[in-house]
Amino acid sequence: MARLNIALLGAGRLGAVHARTLGGISEARLAVVADPRPEGRLLGERFGARPVSDPREAIEAPDSQAVVIVTPTATHAELIEAAARAGKAIFCEKPIALDVPSTERALRVTKQYGVPLQIGFQRRYDSGFAEARQRIATGELGRIHLFRAVSYDPYPPRREYILGCGGMFVDMSIHDVDIARFLTQSEVESVSAVGTVMGPQAADFEAAGDWDTTVLTLRFTSGALGSIVNSRQSGYGYDIHTDVLGDCGGLKIGYERHTPLTRYDRDGAHHDFVPYFPERFAQAYTAELVAFVDAVQTGRPVTPTGEDGLAALRVALAATESARKGGPPVVVE
Repeated sequence: MARLNIALLGAGRLGAVHARTLGGISEARLAVVADPRPEGRLLGERFGARPVSDPREAIEAPDSQAVVIVTPTATHAELIEAAARAGKAIFCEKPIALDVPSTERALRVTKQYGVPLQIGFQRRYDSGFAEARQRIATGELGRIHLFRAVSYDPYPPRREYILGCGGMFVDMSIHDVDIARFLTQSEVESVSAVGTVMGPQAADFEAAGDWDTTVLTLRFTSGALGSIVNSRQSGYGYDIHTDVLGDCGGLKIGYERHTPLTRYDRDGAHHDFVPYFPERFAQAYTAELVAFVDAVQTGRPVTPTGEDGLAALRVALAATESARKGGPPVVVE
């Protein structure tokens, strides 16, 4: 089977992660890297791909059959539409857009041109979350009662990112929302949320009308309840933990120690922590792109889909509305 030629749109930190991953997939070839910054040229040279400045040039390139979109969030929807019109298979990081109408329009265009669209909710491909989904699906936990997720970043992002990412719930909590739907196999009926600003970059979050610390409560259509707790600054590392509780017991997903080593001395036990998301989800980033390439080449459906992205966005926007109103329940529409 011929290799799938891919154009990478965006050469930032996650773009570089995806470039390395694609370089290690025998069935794929990184053909083009699009980014107007010097990082784009350097990344292209490193992986033997042709660097261009304009993402649309990469989309229209005859030597690419698929695109991986890792550009700023506000550009996702228009690039998805352009890629669909060019007949290219699409992998796009979350979210598709910052609002529902733009997301729905992008999905209509992908359906009109019959191209696959996979969303980068990589946690679904993490071995722990994938195993949990399988066990829950077989009925091992019985009826699900409770979902709980804790996600902490080690430190806040830069000001420019805060101002343009769409806010805590759309940018960060949306991963927890997707994994909640994935594990419980139930839709979110209503949400309530509160947020506060406590960290050193308070002025940046306040300028964006955003929060650095949030608590989100979920009510699922199944009757189960859920909570999502997020912080932009743990001060110690990247911390992702998820619990699911049912009639027949529970599952805990996640880990803290990055290096399998603990030092013991008179002051106690000491170990390191997961630095950030590239290290925590390295296996998942590889697995999701392997799955994307395989689906495109074999014609099998991709997952998670654009509809999954839309469902998670609706919950994130409802949470934002609730938090701005001080925490009343908001029905997810």
